[in-house]
Amino acid sequence: MLDFKKGYYADVRIEDRADTHVILRDGKLEECKASRVKRAFLRVYDGKMWYYASTSDTDGLQRELDGLYAAAQKDADVSQDPVVQAFEVNRDTHLRFSENSVCSVPLEEKTAFVREAAAAVTGDEVRLAMVRYIDRHSDYEFYSSKGAALRYDFQTCGVSVAFALAEGENNLTNAYQRADTDFAALRGKVTAAGIKEELAENIAFMKNAKPVEAGEYPVILSPMVAGVFAHESFGHKSEADFMIGDETMKKEWALGSKVGSDILSIYDSGLDLGSGYVPYDDEGTKARKTYLIKNGVLAGRLHSVGTAVELGEQPTGNARAVSCDFEPIVRMTTTVIDAGDLSKEQLFAGVKHGYYIKDLKHGSGMSTFTIAPMLSYEIVDGKLADPVRIAVITGNVFETLALVDGLSNEKEIFSFVTGGCGKMEQLLLNVGFGGPYVRISKMRVQ
Repeated sequence: MLDFKKGYYADVRIEDRADTHVILRDGKLEECKASRVKRAFLRVYDGKMWYYASTSDTDGLQRELDGLYAAAQKDADVSQDPVVQAFEVNRDTHLRFSENSVCSVPLEEKTAFVREAAAAVTGDEVRLAMVRYIDRHSDYEFYSSKGAALRYDFQTCGVSVAFALAEGENNLTNAYQRADTDFAALRGKVTAAGIKEELAENIAFMKNAKPVEAGEYPVILSPMVAGVFAHESFGHKSEADFMIGDETMKKEWALGSKVGSDILSIYDSGLDLGSGYVPYDDEGTKARKTYLIKNGVLAGRLHSVGTAVELGEQPTGNARAVSCDFEPIVRMTTTVIDAGDLSKEQLFAGVKHGYYIKDLKHGSGMSTFTIAPMLSYEIVDGKLADPVRIAVITGNVFETLALVDGLSNEKEIFSFVTGGCGKMEQLLLNVGFGGPYVRISKMRVQ
């Protein structure tokens, strides 16, 4: 048991993490590695400053904690500090993945799974194929001087199939990825038939896609692209630490402001199962669903305890660290555009001439966003037509949010095991995103 001293606030989080990486490149085993590491991150707050420590000596946590106490200044009234008062005192054990842990699946079985997937990446056009299997299982503990005591877990696993295609002067590089929180479920998602279907579409695209004629057009985003758009163009702007000390941004982002179409709602939630699942954040705050936009109106933002107190709002469970090497900062969990009331067919029927963006290479942006599409198709008279090569679609965030004029009545939420969200020095944090098919009446297409 940890001995928390009076006159300070302190918390300790511990992660016992197991990872697996298996990589086959052109059918040859390049990496097959299972690792396990246990680390802790400790914080002490004296009402004026935070003092941090990170350690792999989880048997010596009291010594580390006492060292932080020695550096801080005791304050008998620290319990009355607004930040300290805002910390939740949750006591819970929430082990969701203990019975289906990926750690219980033999490494040989994971390797065989990768070989099966790699065997499906064949064809005269295939110049390079790399198949990766990645999994992670983390058991967390969190304790605070206010009495919080938590145990919970996180798990994800997935396969990425990357390939380079070429025929004559035509070439294309893309990747197929599926993820889940259960190994058996993942096996059902990643099949030879599914990989061959994806590969065939990419080969056809490489051979037949024509250049787009630049201009402004109606655009429909797939659920995955819509999720990336929500994450990159709006989710980051909703992280409240960007507003601290920036009066202009505070005015621009005043709650209650009209920021989008009446049909548009976007939320962030750590409760959705997947790669953004976070039952408690790294300050012990319980996860919740936070609407960022509700019916076109700015409804909320994402907070740590510190940013919530600074802005006079409530913590949202979004204080996250990429590992126990870092302090928690404000980060997204799973960011989703709510579904609408149109069928997919009705949504497409509303476009006489425009473009459908099925997937993408990358996306970025804050005030102005840019999405670099991968597979894209022309829409003619409400129907999918020829594949087209689009370099970028771009626009002003607020203008584009206001131009959303149709949402399909079903949404999808996506999980990923490669990549992740980057912020400051904390790179590749697990997040999820998604949405429905989203129709935007006008976007710049180049």
